[in-house]
Amino acid sequence: MVAALIISISLVLRLLQTNPDLTLSDLVGPKGKCGLPKPCPGNDYSFKVSSGATNIVGPRICFEGKILIEKDTRGNRQGINIVVINGKHVELEETGEHVSTGSFNMWNGKVEELIDFLKSIKDGSIVLIASFDDPATKLNDEARTLIADLGSAYISQLKFRDNWVFVGGKKTMAQISFEQHMKNERETNKYDSWPEMIEMEGCIPQMF
Repeated sequence: MVAALIISISLVLRLLQTNPDLTLSDLVGPKGKCGLPKPCPGNDYSFKVSSGATNIVGPRICFEGKILIEKDTRGNRQGINIVVINGKHVELEETGEHVSTGSFNMWNGKVEELIDFLKSIKDGSIVLIASFDDPATKLNDEARTLIADLGSAYISQLKFRDNWVFVGGKKTMAQISFEQHMKNERETNKYDSWPEMIEMEGCIPQMF
């Protein structure tokens, strides 16, 4: 195995010496947007969503190479963080464009603000969500139902300090559903009172 590795490295170095314009990325293939290992096929959209870690490191949402929610620290963006993308062609609007962003504190904030935001999302939108610290304490049935309507299968189970990331859509032409959920359980938590951070990435088909 070691000999094979040495031979492979030697071949790569020889190719780079033979063609100075050649880069390592040319040999291994291009990377996709948002750090995906390879580009998404056709015109599909790239995304990567990360939940927060404990109550210190915030969530991160990337769409088509653009960081729309950064990993803020020290409590910023605690709760549920949402990015809305235009998922269809509308007059004077371009598909794939960032429409809005919202952060809603679900520990001591107002769930009504989250409900109003969810109701404002237009049909045909792509919705990306990441949790940070506690996404569930203030959630009520109405908020959970609105998120379930976007395609979430786990929102009804979401509890105090669970980690959760989700990508869905509101009445999109093609069904969109990417989701990961990690329970807050002291016996299995990585960080004592919090589960470990979760990340999710993939490709979303364009819908026309």
